[in-house]
Amino acid sequence: MTKPFASRIALVTGASRGIGYAAALALAEAGAHIVAVARTQGGLEELDDAIRGIGGSATLVPLDLTDFEAIARLGAALNERHGRLDVMVASAGIAGPSSPLGHIPMKPWSDVIAINLTANFQLIRCMEPLLRNSDAGRAVFLTSAAAAGAPAYRGPYAASHAALQTLARVWARETAITKIKINLFDPGPTRTKLRATVMPGEDPQTLPTPQQVAEQIVPLCAADFAESGKLYDYTSRTVKDFAVL
Repeated sequence: MTKPFASRIALVTGASRGIGYAAALALAEAGAHIVAVARTQGGLEELDDAIRGIGGSATLVPLDLTDFEAIARLGAALNERHGRLDVMVASAGIAGPSSPLGHIPMKPWSDVIAINLTANFQLIRCMEPLLRNSDAGRAVFLTSAAAAGAPAYRGPYAASHAALQTLARVWARETAITKIKINLFDPGPTRTKLRATVMPGEDPQTLPTPQQVAEQIVPLCAADFAESGKLYDYTSRTVKDFAVL
């Protein structure tokens, strides 16, 4: 039986753990070849073992997303090897400091903006030509309700996701007449290391697992998924148009 993502090429950032890891594994199980991007070599190797264990395949890319030139080189390498990209799941992100705005040094602010926003901008720049070469390019950006909720003491994180959502809105409008479909996905509270960092007193057993969340990301990556410019909220199972965010 042919798998729905057979012969599809899927780039996943933040693939060494958490939701990125789970999304990469789920896409591989559906038949996609995974281009797994993360800083942590050990985590990538564990993912590779898991993907091979289900009969899938992956290309491991140990890469710090703040190395923007390396992202450009990755785009060139993918073009040379595959000539296209079918799926991009941008899952990488950091929590940053939990502190009043006036107490946050420039370095941690810059780090959050670099990973959560600028790296995604560079991915758009470098991967759009490859997604255009696909018969059905799909891009999904993981985001957070903090973008609209503006929680106290979470300034850099909230601001980076508000800007990311705007970036995705712009890109969706720019590609409206192309075959590329661009959407946002808010996983909500999930049993991840990032969540534990922000909410250390929370019982993780009360939260959905990354695997449960990733199951809802995969359909947004499918070639027959026709919607673009939407935000999917995993917790409430609701869909919002970018225009009303």
